[in-house]
Amino acid sequence: MKCSELIEVLKGLAPEDCACEWDNPGLLAGRSDKEVKKVYIALDATDQVVEAAIEAGAHMLLTHHPLIFKAIKQVNDQNFITRRLVKLIQSDISYYAMHTNFDAAPGCMADLAARRLGLEECVPLELLGEMDAGQGPVPYGIGKTGILRKAMTVRQVAKRVKEAFDLPFALVYGQELMDMEVTRISLCPGAGGSEIEGAVSCGSQVLVTGDISHHQGIDAAARQMAVIDAGHYGLEHIFIPYMAEYLEARLGGELEIIQAPPAWPAVIV
Repeated sequence: MKCSELIEVLKGLAPEDCACEWDNPGLLAGRSDKEVKKVYIALDATDQVVEAAIEAGAHMLLTHHPLIFKAIKQVNDQNFITRRLVKLIQSDISYYAMHTNFDAAPGCMADLAARRLGLEECVPLELLGEMDAGQGPVPYGIGKTGILRKAMTVRQVAKRVKEAFDLPFALVYGQELMDMEVTRISLCPGAGGSEIEGAVSCGSQVLVTGDISHHQGIDAAARQMAVIDAGHYGLEHIFIPYMAEYLEARLGGELEIIQAPPAWPAVIV
């Protein structure tokens, strides 16, 4: 199938207009008329991922995070970002990214993460709008706020996060809150600093996120909301197997799908 046809399938899951205004999802490099039979799926278009996609003979690279966020004035081999674009274009690999549109769309990143944590009665943490998901208008947005069926301590929630996402560790802000029992939890799989006020205002006792600063963490804890920082990759690597299953279910007979191996961006020393 052509790259443009595959993109329509991807848009059916997470329309690009669900993305935040500052974001840059979509076809970022390559030909829309490229015949695609092999897709390589990763979280980021790193040097290692680009090389792996080339070696695998992929026709399309699909990532969550876009390689291009800001305007580029030159595309050459003198910059670590544009060097990857040059390699992709030279290898005739079309490159598509699904970022905050995948974060926000119904059934995608936020819902997947909430389901792993066992949250119920979920609503968007930051409401962006509504879309027709086949059964009438459905709200979509960044993150989720939901309820635990049974109260847990902050310590137990942190352990659940670690187990649910297969993490080597999780960082908790709010040491004095570790034994506090909680039922209302907000989550933002990506960078969650901008969602703190929303989580506090809706009564959440814990914010689970993939990115938080020191001061944001300790200030939230001072307001009686613990913050569990599970790492940006730690929460969002679920994009890879989910998209592989999604494409396999719909286009398995037409596509060969390759998943990038685990690639944790940091190590514990």
